[in-house]
Amino acid sequence: MKSSITKLTATVAVIVVIIIGIQHFKSNASTAEIAGSLKPALTQANIASSKLVPIDIKLPKPMFVGTEKDIRVPYLEPLAESCPPFLAPVGTTNVALGKPVAGSDEEPIIGEIEMITDGDKEAADGSYVELGPFAQHVTIDLGAMHEIYAIVIWHFHKEPRVYFDVVVQVADDPDFIKNVRTLFNNDIDNSAGLGVGKDKHYVETNNSKLIYAKGVRARYIRLYSNGNNFNDLNHYIEVEVYGKLSL
Repeated sequence: MKSSITKLTATVAVIVVIIIGIQHFKSNASTAEIAGSLKPALTQANIASSKLVPIDIKLPKPMFVGTEKDIRVPYLEPLAESCPPFLAPVGTTNVALGKPVAGSDEEPIIGEIEMITDGDKEAADGSYVELGPFAQHVTIDLGAMHEIYAIVIWHFHKEPRVYFDVVVQVADDPDFIKNVRTLFNNDIDNSAGLGVGKDKHYVETNNSKLIYAKGVRARYIRLYSNGNNFNDLNHYIEVEVYGKLSL
């Protein structure tokens, strides 16, 4: 009897040791998995952060304060009080400056299409291009593939306006057939035929509209609009594209 009890006790002890060992192994394995999943992410984040620097966007002088009370546009975001902060890799510049521009309206009502990338962001007369009514678009050719981190737009900031069906796309070819990607779309009813957009309408100010591009690779940038809350015409003062030549 005593021998049987001794054997049973020994067996129980062995089972307990095995269970403890299994639990210890699982605990160590879980810890290793967590450490393994976090370490690469933290390392990548640290590396990425060390390469990013603030990009100084020179803003034109403001032409008005506040907004008109009669701007009644659905899905309108709050008025931007400043240009949002923007970080990008070292060496990022405005790669659109002086680059060729083409437009759906080949004979603008006011100004020349090349003025869209001439570096003049002021709202004074003679600084903006006025395109025809209804849907129009302009296309900027960067001349080569670039990594694009942000696109900054000034349509018209002499007075507060809201432009409709603002869509910004990038592509590898001038006809926008190859590798077309949409970076911004506030066409809430698909009236431009480019898909229903989820971005909000916004009031034009000297603070611009900054669209994050997250390093997308492209050569061509196309910008659409379809009139504004004041009239059916389309305007551009300046478009800046912040990026680096893609190696």
